[in-house]
This record gives sequence, structure tokens and C-alpha cells, in this order.
Amino acid sequence: MSIFQSLADATQLHWVLWSSLFSAALVLGTGVLVKAQLAAENGGVIPDEGFSIRNVIEMLTEMLAGLAEQNMGPKWRTYFPLIGTLFLFILISNMIGLIPGIDGSTSSADTTWAWAIISFGVHQYVGIREHGWGYLNHFLGPSLYDLKVGEKTYHLRLLAPIYAPIEFVSHLSRVFTLAVRLLANMFADHTVVAVWITLVPVAIPAIFMGLGVLVAFLQAYVFAMLSMIYIGLALEEAH
Repeated sequence: MSIFQSLADATQLHWVLWSSLFSAALVLGTGVLVKAQLAAENGGVIPDEGFSIRNVIEMLTEMLAGLAEQNMGPKWRTYFPLIGTLFLFILISNMIGLIPGIDGSTSSADTTWAWAIISFGVHQYVGIREHGWGYLNHFLGPSLYDLKVGEKTYHLRLLAPIYAPIEFVSHLSRVFTLAVRLLANMFADHTVVAVWITLVPVAIPAIFMGLGVLVAFLQAYVFAMLSMIYIGLALEEAH
């Protein structure tokens, strides 16, 4: 029985909630630690020597910032805090799942669907915020003919009856792909590690745990990358 399951039995709260709270606490604690180091004298100028949490976080931040600027354009800074939080939470949750006796919350559909819905809700909100209800043109296909009435130009989307249901289903499928991809990969990865630890508790599990670390990073990266792409698409004008 895992630590979080024991807490769940004692408090009648689902273990996913305890695991998520633990992951969130680690994210907040890491942020506070890095901020404190940056606030110190010369903290924002001189990097730490050797391997440190600050150096790792700065490296990850620089990587994500570059990807965010490429995929979300000039307004990337507005939405980057969400992407950074999402990435770190998923990464830490994935890593926690590799520790024997501790369950990572991303092994549960509750967490993966929650983050997928949040990602979907945010990029739909971004589209409406940036373009108003004109954002609905993203669902109506290309403009095939421009009709000028006085000083106004109306873009006629003659294929809207065909495009609308396709685009609607396509957008909804983003939630499904985000949630299921993360859940399936992390559940499978954590299960493989647990099985090998049970069968051969020495040496062999270390190989799969090493691969598990790579999978944990890649899945957090893919989730964050897709979220950035979806936000970038929402920021674009419909053609």
C-alpha cells in the first residue's frame, strides 16, 4: 500500500488528492527556493556552481520559454506561467510515480483529464479573449468569397456546414488525446517499473527507472508543447 493510499484510508480523501497536493507543494517549494536564491546578492547574475535545483529550473525555463515564443508568438509571456506550472506539475507527478511506495497522480485518469480540460478551456478562452466571438470563424472553414457592403467586408464561409461539425469534433478530441496519452504512458511506465521491482529487486529495475525518468520528462514536454500549439492556433486570425 502506498503512502498516499494510507493517508486516503485515514482521512477518507482520495489518494489522487493527496498525491496532487504533494506535487503542488513541491512545485511551490521549488519556486520559492529559486526565487529566494535569485533575490540574494548577485543571485540573478552568477549561476550556481555544479548541479543545483536552480540550474535545473533555469535550464527547463529557458527551454520552455524558447518553445513558447516559437509557438505562441509575441504574446507568449502572457500565457507562459500556465505552461510552466503545467509542465512542472506533470513532470514532478510523473517522477513521484517512479518512487516505490508512492503513487504519482498522473497514473490516475482524474488528474490527466483535469489537466486536459484546463488546457482545453484555456486555449478556447484565449481565442475568445483575443478575437471576440469572431473566434468562431476558426470552426467555419476558409473564407471563399469576400462581400463588400459599404465600408465593411464580410468573409463568406460557404463550406461552414461541412467544416463546423468536423472542427467541433477535432477540438473536443484534443481533450481526449491529451488526457489518454498522458494516462496510458504513465500508467504503463509505472506498472512496468513496479513489476520489475517485484520480480528482480536488484539492478534490473534501475534500467527501467532510468527509462522511466526519460518517459516522465517526455510526457510532460509533449503535454506542454501541445498546449502551447493549441494556444498559438487560438491566437491566430481565422483565414
